[in-house]
Amino acid sequence: MNQKTLLKLEYDKITALLEEQASSFRGRQLCRRLKPMTDIEKINTWQEQTAAAFTRIVKKGRPSFGDASPVEESMKRLEIGGALGSGELLRICRLLLNTARIKSYGRHDTQEELADCLDNYFEALEPLTLLSGEIERCIISEEEISDDASSTLKSIRRNMEVLNGKVHATLNGLVNGPLRTYLQDPIITMRGDRYCLPVKAEYRGQVQGLIHDQSSTGSTLFIEPMAVVKLNNDLKELYAKEQEEIQVILARLSEDTASYIEEIRTDYRILTDLDFIFARGALALSMNASRPILNEEGRIHIREGRHPLLDVKKVVPITVSLGEDFSLLIITGPNTGGKTVSLKTVGLFTLMGQSGLHIPARDRSELAVFRQVYADIGDEQSIEQSLSTFSSHMTNIVSFLKKVDQRSLVLFDELGAGTDPTEGAALAIAILSHLHNRDIRTMATTHYSELKVYALSTEGVENACCEFDVESLRPTYRLLIGIPGKSNAFAISGKLGLPAYIIEDARKRLSEQDVSFEDLLTDLETSRHTIEKERTEIEAYKREIESLKAKTLQKQEKLEEQKDRIIREANEKAAGILREAKEFADETMKNFRRFGKENISASEMEKERERLRQKMKDTSSASSIQVQKPKKTHKPSDFKLGESVKILSMNLTGTVLSLPDARGNVTVQMGILRSKAHISDLEIIEEPVSYTAKNLKHTNKGKLKMNKSLSVRPEINLLGKTVDEAVMELDKYLDDALLSHLYTVRVVHGKGTGALRKGIHEYLRRQKHVKSYRLGEFGEGDAGVTIVELK
Repeated sequence: MNQKTLLKLEYDKITALLEEQASSFRGRQLCRRLKPMTDIEKINTWQEQTAAAFTRIVKKGRPSFGDASPVEESMKRLEIGGALGSGELLRICRLLLNTARIKSYGRHDTQEELADCLDNYFEALEPLTLLSGEIERCIISEEEISDDASSTLKSIRRNMEVLNGKVHATLNGLVNGPLRTYLQDPIITMRGDRYCLPVKAEYRGQVQGLIHDQSSTGSTLFIEPMAVVKLNNDLKELYAKEQEEIQVILARLSEDTASYIEEIRTDYRILTDLDFIFARGALALSMNASRPILNEEGRIHIREGRHPLLDVKKVVPITVSLGEDFSLLIITGPNTGGKTVSLKTVGLFTLMGQSGLHIPARDRSELAVFRQVYADIGDEQSIEQSLSTFSSHMTNIVSFLKKVDQRSLVLFDELGAGTDPTEGAALAIAILSHLHNRDIRTMATTHYSELKVYALSTEGVENACCEFDVESLRPTYRLLIGIPGKSNAFAISGKLGLPAYIIEDARKRLSEQDVSFEDLLTDLETSRHTIEKERTEIEAYKREIESLKAKTLQKQEKLEEQKDRIIREANEKAAGILREAKEFADETMKNFRRFGKENISASEMEKERERLRQKMKDTSSASSIQVQKPKKTHKPSDFKLGESVKILSMNLTGTVLSLPDARGNVTVQMGILRSKAHISDLEIIEEPVSYTAKNLKHTNKGKLKMNKSLSVRPEINLLGKTVDEAVMELDKYLDDALLSHLYTVRVVHGKGTGALRKGIHEYLRRQKHVKSYRLGEFGEGDAGVTIVELK
């Protein structure tokens, strides 16, 4: 890819942002060296990798590859039989530990998770757990080897501790004994690797030993007393043996590591490749980017693209098309209006897409794969080469006009500028016509009206403009395709205070053709604003309609709730009337039985019968309430065993005990009651129902309070309780289970001493509603669980 184009489009800033996302040395190198590709299959593979990394980061967070330090030099040393130092072995150990973490990260948590293109990377990783564990066990840090690295090292260090103790004991005896008056300070010090005492120079003859050093003033001599010379010599020998044994340990670990040279190299390569891939995914996440659709037909369609180097809060998205209905796009409009940004956005997106990076645009954006991207953007003036701006631009354009083909994208910024406007416009049209005739995808920005006319009159060429608000004298940065831009020079000058007579004089100097063209652009601009205003109004109407629709639905739901409440209250009233009628009927039956035993006149019996008839008539009239209808018509197949249902005519809830028969009748258990009901009188309810004293009543002795849930767990856990506590809880639980029609339950009591199990079995043996009980079998909890069957 053209290196000059990469610089013009600021591609290096994108790779710098990508490099910040990587954490390993080689991963950052890969980011820094990233270049656009031209093989669409390879590009799609990289895009798929980026998308997979993006998805994994969103779902599971981002993994760290920070411990993937370079290992190639260490591997080469191992190949020739060399030994590694503790620092190198620790780096390899950290690499393997990180390999294990990344491999664990790569596993799918559930079988429902779909496989992706990164699975092969994660599966190829070899954590070498035994090797990393051995290195960890032997090496504590780069400066410290563990005592447990070998039995010999442990023995040597134990002997060193013993000798150190003897040396300190001997020296302490001298310091606190006969030599105390000869010492500068009553302390033990080290000179080299020998223990010494600080003796005053004038008492040199009083202390027998070897002088190892003296103070800068000469007043203090550091003498190793003869009593500890041999001990120090022995200690020095042990130091040497310790170092020898450490080298043996490092050589052994190096030999073990050498057996896995290729595996370690592969782990390092895969980890850093994954670091590079996840850096691309993290960059896409930070930019809120999406995967572009790639083609080789030269089609570009960017949907609400945002230049990645501009402030996210300020950048205005642009929508650009090229290569479908037209191959040449000419963007016009005033300066600072966003023309160059639009041009750079298309060019930079093309480079990013061909580098396997996602682009900050809406999904389903489409990019073409080009072999080369040529850009003539910015000030090309060169003082050193004595070239004017125009000459520099032409030099650059000439350099790539020889190389362009149908697989190239060409970007011009202010084509033909820097020279006579008439000649510049003619030259610009000639260059663009040459590229257009060769069907080369081209975008150009310009001020020239001649290019606007050329775009309007040439098939396959399209105008575009960057919108400008004349009132505020500010660009909106919106790109409008299909509309040529106005220069707005007169309007801007008038807003800035240029006298009207000067502006009017300027208007008169325009040719009639120029005036007509500017008027045409003004009409187009006015029409566009009108259409956008009408579109905005239509959107407002749509939102208003949606709001009214939502309010209507809300009102309808409220009416349904009121309707349900009225019917519910009516049902409750009807139930009260029926209950009263039943009590009256019971009383009447008692009276008639009494009439049969006592000598009651016929007239009194007739009066009693008439009173009963009138009472029944009143009750029948008062209870003629419409029965609640089910909210949804159910089919026989909708009913399942154990389903919670409501019998509408009785206003009771229960559980389905049998499937619908040929007539549609279902057996329903309602607490202690069991009844048959037709499916048209049933409504399936989702949540488990609890029967309370409100809807279960005893007619003879008032209200029977019941608050046992119909959904009781089939298991009770009594671990850690005393026998009395367990029996009390079990007794209540079995009552709940009976009311919920659970016929088999599990009692978890644990094995322990067996006292709790024995107490529970004693209790179960006395219960009449317990059909049988047994200890759990293998897979059910063994002797720690009792399976109870209820009657």
